[in-house]
Amino acid sequence: MATSLNPSATAGIIARASALFEDLSFTSAREWKAAKPGRKVIGYMPIYVPREIIHAADMLPLGIVGGGDQLEVIHGDAYYQSYICRIPRSTIELGVSGRIDFVDGMLFPSICDVIRNLSGMWKMMFPHVYSHYFDVPQNYRDDIGGNFYVNEMAELRHDLGELRGKPITDDELRHSIAVYNENRRLVRDLYTFRAERPWQAPAAEVYLMVRAGLVLPVEEHTDMLRDYLAAARAEERPMRDNCRIVLTGMFCEQPPLNLIKSLELSGCYVVDDDLLLVTRWLTGDVAIEGDPLRNLSDAFLHHSESTAAKYEPNQKEKGQHLVRAVKRTAAEGVIFAAPSFCDPALLERPMLQHVLKEAGIPYIAFKYAENSGQMQPIREQAGTFADSIKLWSAA
Repeated sequence: MATSLNPSATAGIIARASALFEDLSFTSAREWKAAKPGRKVIGYMPIYVPREIIHAADMLPLGIVGGGDQLEVIHGDAYYQSYICRIPRSTIELGVSGRIDFVDGMLFPSICDVIRNLSGMWKMMFPHVYSHYFDVPQNYRDDIGGNFYVNEMAELRHDLGELRGKPITDDELRHSIAVYNENRRLVRDLYTFRAERPWQAPAAEVYLMVRAGLVLPVEEHTDMLRDYLAAARAEERPMRDNCRIVLTGMFCEQPPLNLIKSLELSGCYVVDDDLLLVTRWLTGDVAIEGDPLRNLSDAFLHHSESTAAKYEPNQKEKGQHLVRAVKRTAAEGVIFAAPSFCDPALLERPMLQHVLKEAGIPYIAFKYAENSGQMQPIREQAGTFADSIKLWSAA
């Protein structure tokens, strides 16, 4: 049996990732910008934006995923109704409180009507900050949706080139694609390792490691992932008789970290999830040779993750990504966890549940908000689900 080569290695890496997670002033990004005159930071909301274009412009892509359970929303509630999800209100709070006053631009990807409206509100509230609603195709033919998406990326490429004072070249884009290909490979390696040995890479640690990639330069995050994987593989941790589950519905507004921890404390090993999809939206390497925007478009149309916020051209495929995830990770059930008032997740859930029922895969569902504080009901529900799976599988 292998022994830990350095028991503190994993803890040290996670401590750094935790500090980045808890820092709502984004100190690391501020320091990156201040380290060299002329540097710029471009914030982006969840799901997916082509970060390669931001990187190719010598700018830092900064993931903004709301304020979590650490931020008291005071001003943000005045801008949005109470019957929508919390992430736009806490994002507004980050803006008006000055926590992201160093950001030179904000991208709002096509997720839902709420984020679309937030992009317009941002333009009115912060008129001197570049703000762009980044749309994606709803037709997956290369000559229709593909051309549309290439044009969308070309507009972003032009705007960021104007912002930095010189155009973004194809060679710069190819280099950035190669850099992000390496990062995505390591994220996939991390998920594969977690699926194989979930006790060695707890869900909360995996989340923190991936979340660090939203605020760090991609090269630094790649090194961090490599170090964590080496440390996690070298360290032996006790294996518990937990139920293996796939967690889904958390693609936009992120759950409190304690919710993720509570699931594993309840007896569930999370072996796959849809958290922070921007980090692994593209499921394989993007081609380097040829037109870089066309290559990014091809990857988006034909080699990207399935999610409620993305158009599904083949309705027969609806929900099959969950069935495949269960089989790929040897999961024993699925937990649907969606933010309250999340239209994409909650409207799609019945269709996905129907697919799981036909496949004979157990599931449960609950809702949360990014500032949820009471974890005991969720822990009890998840624990009962895990116990029932163990009970019936042993029967």
